[in-house]
Amino acid sequence: MRVVVLGAGIIGAACARELALAGHAVTVLERGGPAAATTAHGEGNVLVSDKGPGPELELAKLSRRLWPEVLDGAAGAAAAEWDPKGGIVVATTGDGARELERFAASQRAAGIDARPMDAAELAAAEPHLTRDTTAAVAYPGDAQVQPAGAAGVLLAAALRAGAELRTGCEVLGADTAGGRITGVRTTLGRVGGDAFVNAAGPWSGALAARLGAPVDVRPRRGEVLVTAPMPPTVFHKVYDADYVGAVGSGAGDLQTSAVVESTRAGTLLLGSSRRRVGFDDRLRPEVLAAVAAKALRLFPGLAGVPVMRAYGGFRPYVPDHLPVIGEDPRLAGLWHASGHEGAGIGLSVGTARVLSDLLHGRDPEIDAAPFRAGRPAVLGGPASVPEGENR
Repeated sequence: MRVVVLGAGIIGAACARELALAGHAVTVLERGGPAAATTAHGEGNVLVSDKGPGPELELAKLSRRLWPEVLDGAAGAAAAEWDPKGGIVVATTGDGARELERFAASQRAAGIDARPMDAAELAAAEPHLTRDTTAAVAYPGDAQVQPAGAAGVLLAAALRAGAELRTGCEVLGADTAGGRITGVRTTLGRVGGDAFVNAAGPWSGALAARLGAPVDVRPRRGEVLVTAPMPPTVFHKVYDADYVGAVGSGAGDLQTSAVVESTRAGTLLLGSSRRRVGFDDRLRPEVLAAVAAKALRLFPGLAGVPVMRAYGGFRPYVPDHLPVIGEDPRLAGLWHASGHEGAGIGLSVGTARVLSDLLHGRDPEIDAAPFRAGRPAVLGGPASVPEGENR
């Protein structure tokens, strides 16, 4: 089967790898450069701690199991900077503590290792963290990768398995026959195929509209601050419990939560923010200030630490907060792998496995029905094309 993957971010790279290893003739089309857009502007989270019981948590559990298997023995795997360092979620209010304890209990019932920590354990694990906390839960299953590096490892594996990559290739429209997509028209000419995977991230809605089968995937912007390299200060991914609520919110106005973690280079990543502003890519000082203020509440000792740079990116948002994985019910041969919002890095390898199973007519390891492309939130939303410019 000839499979054309539209997008060379981490989702597209993971799908290309999975399908090329299955023996398909895979062509990856990328408008810009590999992993140069949303993937390059992520934090590299591979999390189970921020997802309540349900389909996304099951996808996260599958992905977390697959990541070490995918990277084991892969050429250049060191570039992914796999770090199973674990996460710690803390509450700083009484209400937050009760909600965190309730949330962690529900996750334990779903098979997640979520360990309550007392004050002494928390201080030993994160000595620079504020002592003004009301509850803490450790998640040994949380991990981190370097996003662009990880995407590069996946894409390289696809290319070694015979896949072809075409960059600078923008998709303009679709050729169809008998209700099936048979090819895409691009700036580099027509590309035919038997199956086409829409893995264009925040631009998936616009791309799907060009192909004649719009889906309601919208951009949601987030910003991250990066400190100058410093001595070891943060040893896990540490975030305030209100981050979970921000992830699941559909609000369009600014939301910030304290998220702090280190990188192998010694820098600290300070997040996070969420806001719907279309494809407006301007960095807003007030947003960065709010992110910094939240981080300082958790780690007061960071006051005065130089910020080396800031960056922002767009995440593919779906109103019901679930990815879109599967064949389009309106156009045979068009498959979707998008809508992961800020979780796409972590969920990429699980998404690719589910998509491959579905494409081959197999039952996936997890229930894929909640991710189907024909559900109302995807087809019946108020905006089938993302807000702002269709880049």
